[in-house]
Amino acid sequence: MRAIVIGGPTGVGKTEISLKLAKALKAEIISVDSAQVYRGLDIGTAKIAKEEQQDIFHHMIDIVEPIKKYNVGEFQKEVDRILKEREGKNIILVGGTGLYIDSVVRGLANLPNGNERIREELSKKDIDELYDVLKTIDPESADSIHKNNRRRVERALEVFYETGKKFSTLSKQNIKGNRFKFFKVALERDRENLYKRIDKRVEAMIDAGLVDEVETLYKVYGENLRKINIIGYSEIIDYLEGLISLERAIELIKKNSRNYAKRQFTWFKNDSEYKWYNLDYISVDEICSDILKSFENY
Repeated sequence: MRAIVIGGPTGVGKTEISLKLAKALKAEIISVDSAQVYRGLDIGTAKIAKEEQQDIFHHMIDIVEPIKKYNVGEFQKEVDRILKEREGKNIILVGGTGLYIDSVVRGLANLPNGNERIREELSKKDIDELYDVLKTIDPESADSIHKNNRRRVERALEVFYETGKKFSTLSKQNIKGNRFKFFKVALERDRENLYKRIDKRVEAMIDAGLVDEVETLYKVYGENLRKINIIGYSEIIDYLEGLISLERAIELIKKNSRNYAKRQFTWFKNDSEYKWYNLDYISVDEICSDILKSFENY
């Protein structure tokens, strides 16, 4: 069994290519995006609308409530279940969350499921305090996880408190949960052009009603909405609470999105298994044609 992976930074143009390939292969698409799993977070995550899906079945979109903790282990198990049910069918994994892609392609360590009690205790503490604890008990994890990535810091601590073993040790003991081979491609653009696309996309999100979307969610979930820590939502919440101006919020969304794209680019470039295509120099049709030829012989 074979499947295609389409990775790359936010705003690069993965959706258009995935739809063309899915039509050509009569394939189903699995979204590999840690933000698009949340219901109601549509505009700010650039979630593909139902009418844009062109009758292609999309998995792993709108599956959990916004305030529910959701981790890579839960994602991997659900995607492996989908793959098992669809053995013999063409599948395309599309997204920019490299850790989630790797969990399916290479497997994941046998880490414990989430412990709600531990999570609740960790959520009450300041990130500086949590990170200092992580540096003490698991310095290797602290070196590989950015302090601002609260979700991963909490997960590393949760695993340690649940098992008594370091996250850095357990996370290297991968177990693959499916029988698929994955042909991996990644998309890029020249950095300046990509950043311009990201800025324009943020402006389009604002025009499409991102502020209203966040305000509606905030009325339902309140401060708990902050726990998801997703770009576009955290900044607008600050605006709604009067902490910053709307202009500043938009500026920060652009900046944080560009920084995120840079981190994604670094993640995918560190994996030599990806075949790269630069959309500034080759057309969508040419890329799709080449992918289809390569996949046929994979």
